[in-house]
Amino acid sequence: MEKVLEKLEQLELGEVGIIIYSQVKQDIVLSLNKGLVVPLASAAKVAIAFCIAKLVEERHYKWTDIVEDIILNPKEDSHEVYPHFQNRENLALQDAVEVMIACHDSFVAERIVQFCGGWEMINNKIKSYFKNINITQNPRDLDNNGELSEMLELLRLINQGYKTDPDLWIPVINGLVRQRGDIEGIPSHLLNHMTGGLNNVVVDIGIMGEFSKNPLLFVLGAKELPNRFKEKLADEIIIDAMKLLYIEYCNQEVELEKESLSNS
Repeated sequence: MEKVLEKLEQLELGEVGIIIYSQVKQDIVLSLNKGLVVPLASAAKVAIAFCIAKLVEERHYKWTDIVEDIILNPKEDSHEVYPHFQNRENLALQDAVEVMIACHDSFVAERIVQFCGGWEMINNKIKSYFKNINITQNPRDLDNNGELSEMLELLRLINQGYKTDPDLWIPVINGLVRQRGDIEGIPSHLLNHMTGGLNNVVVDIGIMGEFSKNPLLFVLGAKELPNRFKEKLADEIIIDAMKLLYIEYCNQEVELEKESLSNS
């Protein structure tokens, strides 16, 4: 994990934080600036999805409820990921949540939130679990933010929830799996995550590795970076850090296999 840390420390401008959680050790194995509060941009949609899943769990809604007047954001990639949903005016709540995450779709997020009580209600819901996560209607709003440590705990609860009650959490997990934020050198099925970004912010939260084995959970956030549309160095450093995290995961699996063989 030290190599991941060393790579991120190459960011000379701005603030960066990362937390990595090992399911093997049931503990955090790397933490840098865990209290860092970063604008979430599209990554806030995972928090919205968490709230909706909790409302379904509490039986306020059902995943099969129909969300009407759906409009898919033409600037996102739903026409590629969900070609069969184009021109649909209504979607089941579970499908809408999945599309919202997989395609970073703020139009669909708006319809889901209005269907489930409005932005104030959803924001109060998330704050009942995580006091330092704030969700706003405009994903680019700087008040749409969260503390890395709480975002890690949110992700851990989603992942743990999927293990114990997959039917409840499958729309959220499906969205993370279908999101197309591929990184060259990492098999796409081993990186299931949600990215967010502004011109000087990068956020990435997700699951590195096979669901059925021992994936690593991670949250990464960087803010006050040089303008990312003009200067690519920060993005390149973060991508390299993700590749190093993938190597850490692979090394972990090799060690676990050795232990298994020695114990058999």
